[in-house]
Amino acid sequence: MKLRLPVALTIAGSDSGGGAGIEADLKTFAVFGVHGTAAITSVTAQNTRGVYGVYDLPPEAVARQIEVVAEDLGVDAAKTGMLSNKDIIEAVAKTLRKYDFPLVIDPVMVAKSGDPLLREDAVESLVKLLFPRALVVTPNRMEAEKLVGFEIRSLSDAEKAAKYIVRELGPEAAIVKGGHLQGDESVDVMFYRGRVYTFRSPRIVDGCYHGTGCAFSAAITANLARGLPLDEAVRVAKKFITTAIIYGIRVGRGHCPVNPVAWLELDAERFRVKRDVEEAVEALIEAEDILYDYIPEVGTNIAMALPPTYASSRDDVAGVLGRIVKAGGSIVAVGPVEFGASSHMARLVLAAMRHDPRIRAALNVRYDEDLVEAFKELGYTVVYVPREEEPLDVAAREGASLPWALEEAVRRAGRVPDVIYDKGGIGKEPMVRVLAPTATLAVKKLIHAAEKASQA
Repeated sequence: MKLRLPVALTIAGSDSGGGAGIEADLKTFAVFGVHGTAAITSVTAQNTRGVYGVYDLPPEAVARQIEVVAEDLGVDAAKTGMLSNKDIIEAVAKTLRKYDFPLVIDPVMVAKSGDPLLREDAVESLVKLLFPRALVVTPNRMEAEKLVGFEIRSLSDAEKAAKYIVRELGPEAAIVKGGHLQGDESVDVMFYRGRVYTFRSPRIVDGCYHGTGCAFSAAITANLARGLPLDEAVRVAKKFITTAIIYGIRVGRGHCPVNPVAWLELDAERFRVKRDVEEAVEALIEAEDILYDYIPEVGTNIAMALPPTYASSRDDVAGVLGRIVKAGGSIVAVGPVEFGASSHMARLVLAAMRHDPRIRAALNVRYDEDLVEAFKELGYTVVYVPREEEPLDVAAREGASLPWALEEAVRRAGRVPDVIYDKGGIGKEPMVRVLAPTATLAVKKLIHAAEKASQA
């Protein structure tokens, strides 16, 4: 017997820029393993800079979309987003009376750009006809102020507003989101069944926010569809939207959109990178007959970063804990592959990615003239960077040498080279660094050159 996949429904408008609306909702549903369905209320001509056209569907078309989905697929939870006008709200409210699935209402009134998405005469209908049907409503500060009629400037104000919405306007729960409040944290306040809940995350200064409300409410909906209780669904949604904001999609010239896929992709990429480095280590050890002499006294490390969207520090770069060393005539990895294990190679990779996001891996081996010549003969771009040219202030800064060497190599080659080498200096062992898109490709380059050098 096949297990039935949970089904979530979004009743919302379409964002042609793909950052908000049903586009954001369906991405979010998919990330949580929920089958996403949609009843489109309005088509907007929209991008990251603004809304340039709103084209509402007939109310009967919106209602019919809801009915045919519910009657065939069944709906485990639903949400509303942009409802646009009074007639659509009335049609949606009438249709939803036929069903008892949990309903999340994101009272979308204004786009991130400031453009209105709900007509003034429709606000009263939204509150009167749909709020009493909702399990939870999720206004931001400005939306909540419009609903309650007083300013919200503090957490106590947000709590007061959430209680007012539940007690006076009819939903079972209300979340007043804290993204527009002041402070080092973004704190969402929920009032539900007589209890106040707070959901906290660090405030993100340089994130992407377009579609935040849509994706957050969609995450709550998806997790309700999966059977989670409301407080747990909101807790997961808060963590999800924080990740989506941090790793937002840097497109367009306006408000960049959140990245719902980051919730799923980040873990998947960490797995892929770790596995690639592990395979690279295995390949290097298997080729110890020709690589043994190239392992330097300080040891070799192989590092690979997450994709550029997710890589910003050494903790986003996987390497070998304790490095790879010579021991008893063999090559041995001292420790396992872990993120944050590499320091020098991580800095080199991160510097390289700033010039070419495809170059995400590097390894170091002992300098050997024949090895360098082999790389050149094989057609690789090889750059010599003399250590004596390193500025004193760079040499004095911990971890600055390899990024400087990378910048110097790029200046000389006009691109990120395949190989950077130096002949050492006082207290510095001569070294060759091999760069590549992946750790396994870096090892393949090294083996290829080592085999050619052995034939010289």
